[in-house]
Amino acid sequence: MTVKTDFERVATEWVEKARQFPAAILADVAGRRGGLSGRIRALNPAMQLAGPAFTVEVRPGDNLMIHAALMLARPGDVLVVDGKGDLSCALTGGLMAAHAKAAGIAGFVIDGAVRDVAECAQGDFPIFAAGFNPNGPTKAVAGRLGSPISAGGIAIEPGDLVIGDADGVTVIPRYQVASVLAQAQAKVDAESARMAEIARGDLMPDFLNACLRHAGLIASQQDWQALGASE
Repeated sequence: MTVKTDFERVATEWVEKARQFPAAILADVAGRRGGLSGRIRALNPAMQLAGPAFTVEVRPGDNLMIHAALMLARPGDVLVVDGKGDLSCALTGGLMAAHAKAAGIAGFVIDGAVRDVAECAQGDFPIFAAGFNPNGPTKAVAGRLGSPISAGGIAIEPGDLVIGDADGVTVIPRYQVASVLAQAQAKVDAESARMAEIARGDLMPDFLNACLRHAGLIASQQDWQALGASE
């Protein structure tokens, strides 16, 4: 068993700044590499979370280390659980969500199943999970806390930035957060400008001709929009 709790966490000011941006924007500017598998979704699309990852590795079907993590995680941490994608039983439910909220935990991201879904979905504690199952887990097998894990197909280090919303969960490596957030506002501004263009009737995105030429669909001097107008 490995237990580490004093790992370096993404700075609080970066977490607060990250809350301003959708998970999709951060995933885009991070190279489209940080989004967890789409199977991991919020119980309620209105749920949002942001915070440093407190990583938890469990054996499939056993939640002992999640209970242990709830006693050691710091307020503001997001418990990110490598449950091996197992959906044969729930790893958390309403009681553990209440415990986590009372302890100041920022949310759960669980690559595994949960239960008490109707109750938890109506609450204000963010839970993102891979599925649901009414079966309860065992509490018998040691695991790891504060170690590197894989969840939702993404490698996650303790202390990395975790952002979740209706689109899913994005994880940004701690050492990349400052750079990613610096690019995020530019991405938002670019998308706002494009929305304004669409509203004005300009439906031709500026990247399309170059991409189509690179793909060999049009010659170097051709214009895709002009091709349609000439037919």
